[in-house]
Amino acid sequence: ISQCGRRDCAVKPCQSDEVPDGIKSVSYKYSEEANSLIEECEQAERLGAVDESLSEETQKAVLQWTKHDDSSDNFCEADDIQSPDAEYVDLLLNPERYTGYKGPDAWKIWNVIYEENCFKPQTIKRPLNPLASGQGKSEENTFYSWLEGLCVEKRAFYRLISGLHASINVHLSARYLLQDTWLEKKWGHNVTEFQQRFDGILTKGEGPRRLKNLYFLYLIELRALSKVVPFFERPDFQLFTGNKIQDAENKMLLLEILHEIKSFPLHFDENSFFAGDKKEANKLKEDFRLHFRNISRIMDCVGCLKCRLWGKLQTQGLGTALKILFSEKLIANMPESGPSYEFHLTRQEIVSLFNAFGRISTSVKELENFRKLLQNIH
Repeated sequence: ISQCGRRDCAVKPCQSDEVPDGIKSVSYKYSEEANSLIEECEQAERLGAVDESLSEETQKAVLQWTKHDDSSDNFCEADDIQSPDAEYVDLLLNPERYTGYKGPDAWKIWNVIYEENCFKPQTIKRPLNPLASGQGKSEENTFYSWLEGLCVEKRAFYRLISGLHASINVHLSARYLLQDTWLEKKWGHNVTEFQQRFDGILTKGEGPRRLKNLYFLYLIELRALSKVVPFFERPDFQLFTGNKIQDAENKMLLLEILHEIKSFPLHFDENSFFAGDKKEANKLKEDFRLHFRNISRIMDCVGCLKCRLWGKLQTQGLGTALKILFSEKLIANMPESGPSYEFHLTRQEIVSLFNAFGRISTSVKELENFRKLLQNIH
């Protein structure tokens, strides 16, 4: 239902001349027709700054990437970057914050995500579901008894979705529109909004569970980043912005962050996932992947453009993290140089992976800020 006409829901796209040539050139290469146009331009005007930094093997690999984009390892539906409707967006100009998009339309999105994709029968009611009536303590007990009876993979799936939902709510509470006048707009922490979503008493014990799931999501994404270090360490991996010096500095900083993450004493072991009967495990893994792909499609139904942008970005980031966790052997077997056909991350996946981790990290930091604010109140 695309009826959100609020100013704060709008997304400001980049003009074509604001997009770095390196990014545009790489995205063009997904299309054979555009690829030939780029070659003509490079011959005529020598606009090949990005191509000069590519090895011949990597240029050939580009043709293989589109094949891999549709592989069975992907957990998200990726948007077509060649679509005439596609736009480049500067995320710094479109920060995630409260937009006023709430109520039944917003609840429907999350309700469908939980009801259709978390392996839950309709007879089991979720606690504090705003679209359900007459909920009581017995229904809460029934829900968590049902959840504990699930296998570890299905429990983890629910916790990841709950953690993502909680993280987004933390962002909205931390960047709430506190003042809106013709002189200025003031954004900041809304303690009351935070309490309504997470306070143990106000949420009848549900809020603390949500926050535990947020930390679970953080550990999952942290684990994925530690696993994918070899992919980014390969000399063939480059960050293309059109500025070679900046690209080299960015890669150095990226590897520095990843090695810092790898040094963290991880408390999550994904090897317990899909470890049972091989046939059943493969079936469960496929269900897991299809459910998550469906969630990424549901995000297209969000009526607020800015909420949709950040919802899709964080969903795809989590999907990319799952893809990494279930590709450990493929990552270990990557060649040291040359194209990697078995395991590859697209630009969209890389952007969403790090931005999603940035968002969940921000949530963890904001929880500390809210604790301090609440202590001052009490």
